[in-house]
Amino acid sequence: MDVTSTLCCIPQEVLEHIAFHLGSESFLGPPSSIPALLLTCHQLHSQLSFDGNHHLYARIFCSKFDTAAAQSRLDVGRLTSKPLAEELKKRCTFLKRLKGRLDSTVGAHHQREGSREISVRDTLFTAYVMVLENEGKNVAQLEEFGKIRLWIREFWFDIRGSSLAVYNIQTGNWPLMCVETALGMWLLWFFLSPEEYTSDNSPESPLSVIKAIAVGEHVFNLTTLGWAESNSDDNLYTITLYGEKIACRAPPLAVPAILSYFTLSLPPGRLVPQTPRFASLPHPSWQEWELEWSRSFPRVGHLTDHFRAGSMEGAWEGFFIYPEFEAYASLLAGAPPSVAQKCLVGRHQQTWKLREYHLIATDGGLGSSFDINSKSEGEVDMPPAGSPLRAYFPPGANVQETKDGLIMTRADSSKKIKYTRYSKSRHLKTFQIRDIILVGEGHSAWGQFNILGRVRPYDGFVTLLKDYANGARGQWLYRAYLVGNSNGNLAGRWRDTWTPLDHQGYEGCFIMSRRR
Repeated sequence: MDVTSTLCCIPQEVLEHIAFHLGSESFLGPPSSIPALLLTCHQLHSQLSFDGNHHLYARIFCSKFDTAAAQSRLDVGRLTSKPLAEELKKRCTFLKRLKGRLDSTVGAHHQREGSREISVRDTLFTAYVMVLENEGKNVAQLEEFGKIRLWIREFWFDIRGSSLAVYNIQTGNWPLMCVETALGMWLLWFFLSPEEYTSDNSPESPLSVIKAIAVGEHVFNLTTLGWAESNSDDNLYTITLYGEKIACRAPPLAVPAILSYFTLSLPPGRLVPQTPRFASLPHPSWQEWELEWSRSFPRVGHLTDHFRAGSMEGAWEGFFIYPEFEAYASLLAGAPPSVAQKCLVGRHQQTWKLREYHLIATDGGLGSSFDINSKSEGEVDMPPAGSPLRAYFPPGANVQETKDGLIMTRADSSKKIKYTRYSKSRHLKTFQIRDIILVGEGHSAWGQFNILGRVRPYDGFVTLLKDYANGARGQWLYRAYLVGNSNGNLAGRWRDTWTPLDHQGYEGCFIMSRRR
């Protein structure tokens, strides 16, 4: 009996076991040993091929990639063998293109044989999703097999990079603000190693390119939805994830640019935002990026789907920068990005101490915290959204802390709305938190100040009004997202409060990290 006949006599479950070990013996990269086994004979091919045995390839997927996040976030029962096998096929194609640095530069896909099986957007979104689902396996595949840090460096900082950032700056234009550059900047932040980027003030240097985006407030929006909006829009598109179409929204480009800019520009030894690669987590957890997932894959839900209760409570420290006023005025008048790259920026350290208060409902009815008409039977009264320049507080609203919590009184009503102080010992169901108010104090080189803010319910956007004592420095509006969980950083921009909403105000950027 020849070898082929012998193999054909082996029971199906044993063959699958052999194929699984062949496909998973090397953790990194695609299951490269499987094709040779499939070429043995037609019968084995029919039993073990991709189309004929989704279960086998789903098992191989689970051995090479993290799955806990997808099991938790997606619909129950969705991740059967077929979608897992389909995702394995997609990621194998993706990893091979990543390793070959295809799509990182313009025209790079012509340098190797093979068709352009996935777009640059698909490449970037696949990597982004893998980071958001990471528990160790995904990042190992991206870094050790795919060499993603080299890919991202070429994408952003090569003269032929697919982001076109260097090319646009050299021709006097701003880098593009699109889905691809937004995803690319998040990946730069996720895998940023400061020691790999030397200090260089040339217009094409990584620091200069990132500075143009961080300082270019009038070009690069802080939020995908618009910071002055109180209701979500439909700025969505679809991607294929685990074999199905899913609605998604590109994450904001400016936020990781601000984090990366501070990381690369601050002197060694100074307080800097802790990059994800060096976060001191005992074990990587997909829950570190749960809020980033909820913002990119929005769904009808509750405030706490986009903001983790208690995440702003406590002491924070960081920096804010302010651009030279004349240079900033030139930018608003249409100056090229080189002006942003060369402009002088002042930098001050600041410290905050924040307290978080929750408006708690007693029933399970849904409703938008910023919608005055959303009240349902048995639900608490919702303070409506006021002006974004007043941190969304209703006109004339008075907020007062008490020993029992916080009381808000609206100018158009004598009724008092009670908020409860966050407590680790209080276990609330997520639907019970309807609104979040932040109160605190702080100090910087400019003096002491009070802080009052609110959290936007549909994406967790934090807006704070910073009011210097005795009116010496006026009021400033701070707007930001909290990025990450255990090692979270608050990254965003401040703005003056006297410029009308429909005009570009004087702005700068800031970062805050939990005091360690």
